[in-house]
Amino acid sequence: MSRHGALRETSRLDRRLEALNDARELAAGVLPEEALAEVLQVLDRASSRRSLSAEHTVVGFFGATGSGKSSLFNAVSGAEIATAAVRRPTTTEPLAGIWGVEGSAALLDWLGVRQRHTAAPVSGFADDGTGLILLDLPDFDSTRAANREVVQRMVGLVDVLVWVLDPQKYADAAVHHDFLAPLSSHGAVTLVVLNQVDRLPEHEVRPVLESLRGILARDGLAQVQVLAASALLGTGVDKVRAAIRQAAMQRRAISQRLAADVTRAAARLADESGAAPGGGTAAGPTAASKARLAGELAVAANVPLVADAVVRSYKLEATRRTGWPVTRWLARFRPDPLRRLNLRREGAKPEVNRTSLPPAGAPERARTDAAVREFADAASDGAPGPWRAAIRSAAREGRDNMPDAVDRAIASTDLAAGRKSWWWGVFNAIQWLALVAALAGFGWLGLMAALGYLQLPVPEVPRVEGWPVPTLLIAAGVLLGVVLALAAKFIAGAAAAARGAAARKRLEAAVSAVAEDLVVEPVALEVSRLASFTAALKVAAG
Repeated sequence: MSRHGALRETSRLDRRLEALNDARELAAGVLPEEALAEVLQVLDRASSRRSLSAEHTVVGFFGATGSGKSSLFNAVSGAEIATAAVRRPTTTEPLAGIWGVEGSAALLDWLGVRQRHTAAPVSGFADDGTGLILLDLPDFDSTRAANREVVQRMVGLVDVLVWVLDPQKYADAAVHHDFLAPLSSHGAVTLVVLNQVDRLPEHEVRPVLESLRGILARDGLAQVQVLAASALLGTGVDKVRAAIRQAAMQRRAISQRLAADVTRAAARLADESGAAPGGGTAAGPTAASKARLAGELAVAANVPLVADAVVRSYKLEATRRTGWPVTRWLARFRPDPLRRLNLRREGAKPEVNRTSLPPAGAPERARTDAAVREFADAASDGAPGPWRAAIRSAAREGRDNMPDAVDRAIASTDLAAGRKSWWWGVFNAIQWLALVAALAGFGWLGLMAALGYLQLPVPEVPRVEGWPVPTLLIAAGVLLGVVLALAAKFIAGAAAAARGAAARKRLEAAVSAVAEDLVVEPVALEVSRLASFTAALKVAAG
């Protein structure tokens, strides 16, 4: 492999590892901790392996009891390495045959391999410049738990996996279900050797190999290399050596192994998420769904009641200021609707003010719950199961804080309750002028009556078209006051409706802001997190 090709492959692996870590972090709190922990282990292993010797390729020999694994290991090594270390408990520790000792110590320490043998050069296979480490491992079907743990650990650490099977147990479910099938993404760094073919009649070797390939295909390893060998006779050993040497000389096994680990980890996250890598998106909040949510919450928060109180408060205040002065004082005995709701407190701080609106009852709570649930369902449409639940949970958390936040929003909304209308002053001045005119007429007539009663000379009263001026003053004053009061009533009704509509618009905007803060933004954040997770998972999956 060229230097530039190796750099490209390393850069691509860097991106995939970074994306896998991003996906893991984004999925925290959504996917099971067990799955996230497995991904973290993959990332830790990748970081550790890449920090160690890149000039050595670690090849592990895995096999069941009686498969001839150690014999094949010796045949490939060109020496009785396993026999030379027979004093060790042969089924408890891995044994390493090393070509190129320099730089291998830290790598073998990380692998936990204590039994190390410096192997002699084998012509056409390996020498000190090859940088090859072969591991003879315990049987994966050993009755000793410690042996099985060693095998499980090494399966996750070695660069190349050589599975040594025998004609009697090549279809054993233990190796296929427990090891080969779960490692279906590792075909590029997997080699399967059917050992002990010398025990088969020559005409049965090909059918057994085809049967093995068929089983491997069902395991997801259709492209894996399958070789026939006999450690006893040396048949096929050269082909096994050639395959291992090719992996060692290309220096790609490490990156291929780690890339396969990333693919498998990404598939695990995708499986837990309930979507294929690169798939699974949520509809997210839309303008229509946000408008429906705000509208339902406004009704549940008694916004129509407050808007109606604004209308009635304006009409009452207009009557107090523009009504007929003779009767307008009666309006002062009518309570202000906004004051009853504690929404007309001059000088009160909005951040600490609270309304006296009736507390939310069962219907209002049900309406709020239904609105939030409908919004969350619409926003999470298309999302995989766990993410759909996370989106709904974010909406529910905001809903719990809704009543107090909405009350504060309504209390702090400017309802223009203390704002006077310009026409009030005009009507009020004319009303008082009309009343003064009527009182002047009454006073004039009263004075004339008093003079007559006292038998004093009564002056002639001026007339207009035959009507006495005092009488005209009384009639005009009273009539004008009544007409102005009626006109003010109609004008106040129209102005009150406009002010109520404006207040309702501001209240709905305040409730919408609360919904945005407590429900929409948390939901949008989860939807964005899903989109980022999906994108990261797509990159990690390669």
